[in-house]
Amino acid sequence: MPTPETLERFIARVEANAHAEAVEEFYAPNVSMQENQAPPRIGRDEAIARERAVMAKARSVTSQCVRPVFVNGDHVVIRWIFHFEWPDGTATHMEEVAWQRWEGERLAEETFFYDPAQRVPRKSHP
Repeated sequence: MPTPETLERFIARVEANAHAEAVEEFYAPNVSMQENQAPPRIGRDEAIARERAVMAKARSVTSQCVRPVFVNGDHVVIRWIFHFEWPDGTATHMEEVAWQRWEGERLAEETFFYDPAQRVPRKSHP
């Protein structure tokens, strides 16, 4: 079970848009990550590479934890809002719920639930 301090550090890293660094610091080496009902992706190194690739494509990113964060033993549920501005002037605004299973201070399993229609970039509003 993660300590409250660990969860706050994790959330702070994500809100600082240090997504790859958050994975590196808090995820277990053999983490299982799954989006909606897609097959899970296994491994921290792959997750770090994916985060870096997405962040490199964005002109800017805003990440926000919507509280409260729900904790029950080794299980944590966080609602996130992410806003990506892309170089072509479009934006992607996503809200998702992350269901997490921690093993001590490391995140071992994470499933993201969101509406896939949100992934389609739209013309950004000034």
